[in-house]
Amino acid sequence: MEIVIRAAIAFFIIWLVTRAAGRATLGELSSFELVVFVVLGDLVQQGITMNDRSLTGSLLAVTTVVLLAAILGYANMRWPKFGKITQGRPIVLVRDGQIDRKALHRERIGIDELSMLARQSGVEKYSEIRLAIMEASGKVSFFTQEASADSADSV
Repeated sequence: MEIVIRAAIAFFIIWLVTRAAGRATLGELSSFELVVFVVLGDLVQQGITMNDRSLTGSLLAVTTVVLLAAILGYANMRWPKFGKITQGRPIVLVRDGQIDRKALHRERIGIDELSMLARQSGVEKYSEIRLAIMEASGKVSFFTQEASADSADSV
């Protein structure tokens, strides 16, 4: 039973750490950050199972974490308000060409990074952006002025 309690505690601590890391950080992991997260997983596993190297202990820890993740996923689906708390809400970064610098600061996104993301989406100037939204997943969606004009024509 001790392994189940340790796994549950580790699950919630990992959830808090990933929330604190920010969406932008987790949305685009570098190779080094990916290795760090894998190593972190191994370190957490050692803390959960302590010196229990048995198959039963490992499977119990993994089952607990997977079960808690499934419960969290179901709760997010079943109760949308709960999902907004655990997953976060979309954040508007640019509206009608105007950059929300406070939102960028809160999400720890530099203007250079926003410019790079815009260019990758085919946007050359901020004035072209009707809306730029950071999704809960950490990805940024860009909606341009011409896209809204095109959609008005096609409806």
